[in-house]
Amino acid sequence: MKVILLKDVKGLGKAGDLVNAKDGYARNYLLPKKLAIEATPANLKKWEEEKKIQKEKEREEYEKALKLKEKLETLSVELKGKAGEGGKLFGSITSKDIAEGLKKQHKIDIDRRKIELKDNIKSLGETLVDVRVYPEITAKLKVNVVEG
Repeated sequence: MKVILLKDVKGLGKAGDLVNAKDGYARNYLLPKKLAIEATPANLKKWEEEKKIQKEKEREEYEKALKLKEKLETLSVELKGKAGEGGKLFGSITSKDIAEGLKKQHKIDIDRRKIELKDNIKSLGETLVDVRVYPEITAKLKVNVVEG
């Protein structure tokens, strides 16, 4: 029996998938628990329309991410830190500091978890930092650490 999954089902598929399930499994488990609906012509038509809308949203998000990447690569974030001899910082600059600096200086709100630092910045100077703006899109942001 063909069914459209409403929620993720382990071993069968993810929400929104059109799958073939055994008749008994579908009638006795998936349908009563509202995990799936039967793939009738009306439900299939609705499912296809939802898929089309979802693809359009994903395309718009992708285009926004490309614009954000271009914008981030032209910007520079300046952060202040206390440093000792040789330009070594007494603390370190973390992804949280970079996210806050980006918000204060350029009014761009990016989650600190999307800023990919291999290791915290521990010296003065300019550093290129990766910012994941979309699953396949990564921008390079300039972070300039100055004596403060």
